[in-house]
Amino acid sequence: MKKKVDLIGVQVDCGASKVGASIGPVAIRIAGICEGIRKLGYELEDKGDIIQPKGGASSEKLRNHESVISTCKSLYESTLISLEQEAFPIAIGGDHSLAAGSISATLKHHKGKVGVIWIDAHGDWNDDKITETGNMHGMSFSAVCGHGPDVMVDYGQGPVYADVTKCVQIGGRDIDAEEAKKMKAAGLNVFAIDTIDKLGMQEVMKRAIEIASNGTDGIHLSFDIDSLTPEAAPGTGTKVHSGLTIREAFLAVEMLHESGKLLSMDMVEVNPILDISNKTAKLASELVLSALGKVVY
Repeated sequence: MKKKVDLIGVQVDCGASKVGASIGPVAIRIAGICEGIRKLGYELEDKGDIIQPKGGASSEKLRNHESVISTCKSLYESTLISLEQEAFPIAIGGDHSLAAGSISATLKHHKGKVGVIWIDAHGDWNDDKITETGNMHGMSFSAVCGHGPDVMVDYGQGPVYADVTKCVQIGGRDIDAEEAKKMKAAGLNVFAIDTIDKLGMQEVMKRAIEIASNGTDGIHLSFDIDSLTPEAAPGTGTKVHSGLTIREAFLAVEMLHESGKLLSMDMVEVNPILDISNKTAKLASELVLSALGKVVY
């Protein structure tokens, strides 16, 4: 892994149904992520925060779309600069709509040769046609794979889309019916929570890493903290019961580090308003550090 890390905060929550994730980057920094990265021996540049614009156009099927797209475009530009400077970019958020920007940049830089591992309780494969809520944090995975909405990833740069056969969803347990049909039709690789129960997290991650790294330059990890069970991560806006255990989550990021394939990553949906004593932000920080190589022994 590259020895220079760029940390990019993204203060966005207008892609979600609840406010609060916009202050997630502040909470994750308070939890010690910067000190932890430096302690691991990396050169760290904290690039500060991208802040969602206030107001802007909205619609029933694409809520707050002008603000969401503007934020994603800013993250795209910042992430692309990091990659061009041979740094490892980490986006901390912030709702999951931001991944449309970070992943688009990684795909552009690597000419599409990027696998995506998306660890999340949700599929995030909705679009403006099938969405039940209009919340754009539920559309970003679909968008980066070229299955819409294109406005989330097309900033005039000529978007490069991910190859769905190199993309993996892990931990899904709250996926809309039409969304699931769309994911299956597209050929997305899915290891839902019941599959993790049957195979175990080690085997799931082994298979996921093989899928996402086969024929690619490496992997972008997009990690939604709501993938964990709510008892472990209460500070998030779309909690779903019976998620990943803390150890399953750590095993996932530890194996990704050991693979040597990580190119970039997101840590999203930390909502301090809903948290208890910054518990979820601390967990998010530690998961990022483990993805960078922090070990127990």
